[in-house]
Amino acid sequence: MSNDRPIGSRAFRLGLLFLPSSALLAAVSLFIACISGSRGREQPLWRDPWCQPLLLAGLLMLIGACLAENAGLAWAGLANWLPFIWAFWAFQPHLEGTSQRRQAVWMLLAGTLPVVVTGFGQMLLGWEGPWQVGGGAIIWFLHPDGRPPGRLSGLFDYANITGAWLAVVWPLMLAAVLRPDGWRRRGGALLMSLATALAVLLTQSRNAMGALVLALPFVLGSWQWMWLLPLLLILASPLLLAVLPGVSASLKVLGMRLLPDQLLVRVLESQGETAWKHTRLAQWQYALQLVAARPWFGWGAAAFSVLYPIHAAKRWHGHVHNLPLELAVSHGFPVMLLVVGSVLLLLVLAAQRGMLRKPPLERAWWAATLVLVVMHATDLPLFDGRLNILGWTLLAGLYAFIRESGPDRDAHAVSPERADP
Repeated sequence: MSNDRPIGSRAFRLGLLFLPSSALLAAVSLFIACISGSRGREQPLWRDPWCQPLLLAGLLMLIGACLAENAGLAWAGLANWLPFIWAFWAFQPHLEGTSQRRQAVWMLLAGTLPVVVTGFGQMLLGWEGPWQVGGGAIIWFLHPDGRPPGRLSGLFDYANITGAWLAVVWPLMLAAVLRPDGWRRRGGALLMSLATALAVLLTQSRNAMGALVLALPFVLGSWQWMWLLPLLLILASPLLLAVLPGVSASLKVLGMRLLPDQLLVRVLESQGETAWKHTRLAQWQYALQLVAARPWFGWGAAAFSVLYPIHAAKRWHGHVHNLPLELAVSHGFPVMLLVVGSVLLLLVLAAQRGMLRKPPLERAWWAATLVLVVMHATDLPLFDGRLNILGWTLLAGLYAFIRESGPDRDAHAVSPERADP
């Protein structure tokens, strides 16, 4: 239990607090937490049933790196995966019980405050960076007028990364509003959640904006769906009229008139000759060809960024914009099945064990994980180390919940430190 690891638990919470602001400080704190979380475990990493498929995937990645076209890129790319298999296992003692996950949520929410503040400062007050502390230990980018220009990016390097972080944390903020706390705490949480939603809109990230809607019914609970879903459909109707095929010209014009100007620019961009969806489809089509050519061990990490501009298009893309395809291209089809299957099974099993019927923070934890998983269908925010750490933290929390709700759940239930006061 995490109470048996006081230094590691404090380091874990501190790492989550630092996570959006400083990847370096967060990594140092979370490394200490991993060491603490690895000691005194009843079951070693290689015998953990949930880690075994991930370890097998890691072994296949290592073999594939030996066979890769570009060995340097292939071996460097393993850093996005292999350390996090250990972290997934080592984080679990610090997430046992609802109270421990609740403390993790508070740290993530507090750590997100600088993201929101710097974002609004950038867009409304003209703040510019980079701001650095400790010789680069903390770097806040704060590109003038955002990056890309006109889109809120705040302390992150790119607007889509900012949108992804805020969209994943937003369900946790909603849960803080729903908790039976005093009106001051709930009022502060409500202001923070509204500011975060506005910041997401200013990032103009379509993934992030969609994620705001996706999370709502899961956090609020299924009993709210009867009125929530029609309301969301009404609010989304201008966008649907503007983008759906088969809509009459007059209705399409009406939908466009109802959209904010900045969002309308993004919608029109998605309808043009170089449309976003067609760009993605072209990448995915070429990725499937690469998978068919080397299905077992792939081409090595980052191979797509090298091969796509040479053989498929005169335009560079750093990745496939789809996690299953990226895994299959880089590491092979078996690795993709092992990793993606493990993640989806964690989500399904946690839902089956009743996580969505628990108090708001538990539902929000599941919803935040779903949001990040869905985002990886059309983008790859995991290539930002902070979002990668956040994702494995959320998955470790799901695994902790599944273990608590298993055959030994009665024993867990009587443990006072696991109760949610």
